[in-house]
Amino acid sequence: MNVMEAALSGVLILEPRLFDDARGFFLESYNRQLMAAAGIADSFVQDHHLRCARNGLRGLHYQVRQPQEKLVRVIRGRALNIAVDIRRSSPTFARWVSTELSAQNRRIVWMAKGLAHGFVALTEDAEVLSKSTDYWDPEHERTITWDDPDLAIDWQLQGAPVLSAKDSAGERLRDAEVFE
Repeated sequence: MNVMEAALSGVLILEPRLFDDARGFFLESYNRQLMAAAGIADSFVQDHHLRCARNGLRGLHYQVRQPQEKLVRVIRGRALNIAVDIRRSSPTFARWVSTELSAQNRRIVWMAKGLAHGFVALTEDAEVLSKSTDYWDPEHERTITWDDPDLAIDWQLQGAPVLSAKDSAGERLRDAEVFE
């Protein structure tokens, strides 16, 4: 597995080894030993499978208690994954990084605790798989607005975003509860 550090502390881009032949392909999307060698030592407790239509935008989500580390990949279509550093003591506080994930590039993104996470579907639809190191807790989940002008995230939208009520009502980072 090829491991690359992103421009944001706490984000790794993983490229699994691909075995391709006339039958199709095989890749190992998770291997605890390889992850530990890359510095990802936590155990995952919950998996998610999401489908989003074009411009379906989710985020920017995080939990103030039970913070989660996440592994995210796309198995159909293309999506732009966004991670925002919301650790006040971090040298990269309030910075963000984007990574295109697709069924074709087969990349996987790992995000540490203390990051807000979001993504948008760049194709007619995108299917996203994620693993998290702690359980979803709606009481402690927070949302930073996707269009916070202080962050100025380039979502690469091809039209108006499709948002949930929760994502439409997110807070600006400057008003949000963040990590120290």
